Amino acid sequence: MFESRARPYVLAIANQKGGVGKTTTAINLGTAVAAMGRRVLLIDLDPQGNASTGLGVPVAERTFTSYDFLFGGPESVVQVFPTVVPGLSLIPATADLSSADVDMVADQRRLHKLQDALDGDHGGLSEADYVIIDCPPSLNLLTINALVSADSVLVPLQCEFFALEGLSQLMRTIKVVRSGSNPTLRIQGIVLTMYDRRNNLSGQVAADVRENLGSLVYETVIPRNVRLSEAPSHAVPALIYDHSSSGSIAYQKLAGEFLARMGQPHAPALQD
Repeated sequence: MFESRARPYVLAIANQKGGVGKTTTAINLGTAVAAMGRRVLLIDLDPQGNASTGLGVPVAERTFTSYDFLFGGPESVVQVFPTVVPGLSLIPATADLSSADVDMVADQRRLHKLQDALDGDHGGLSEADYVIIDCPPSLNLLTINALVSADSVLVPLQCEFFALEGLSQLMRTIKVVRSGSNPTLRIQGIVLTMYDRRNNLSGQVAADVRENLGSLVYETVIPRNVRLSEAPSHAVPALIYDHSSSGSIAYQKLAGEFLARMGQPHAPALQD
């Protein structure tokens, strides 16, 4: 059985390239892991706030945000928002977070703001088994904070021609963080996203990535699927919007593979 830790396992989902399915992965992996009986907290660290919108928290109701979490101090009162998914809660983001880089630049602890917040005396955070951080699509101070505070990083990688080229910069950043602020950081895995089986290029890219990165690459592949694209407009995860779609099924499989990599047994995924 899973034993709760004083500090939950922290997983950063990062890729400096936009449009690779990062937020879709954060939302639906979090949903699927919660459906398998784990308690998940998703921290939206992207000023666009797409994960917050996709989980049904309107901007007007985001009275406590990830900006407040970063700058509120280690003993601040933290508000965690419930979502439509049992077991999945959220610290949302707003556009205020776009000034975080500037606000942190003179702070001696600027690389550790998120780590300090996670380690603070907040009580409710310890109820989570996993914290999933949805990083912004850039290698800015917010992403660095996520990598410094994380136990591991999960990298969504779109099945397109320049996929490996874009990945190299993130890998270099991870090495820099590992050599300094977070020596225990590891790459949890690479997830191939937006795979189109009708497109020969997708297959070639997937084969190339597996040849270069080997066991780092998840067996589960996330297909290009219209239901994954439609779900955010309905403010629910795809697994709730249409849990029988190919995209939802893939994320259920990904969650099972994730928990297997974590060395934990898992219960069946969402059912009818």
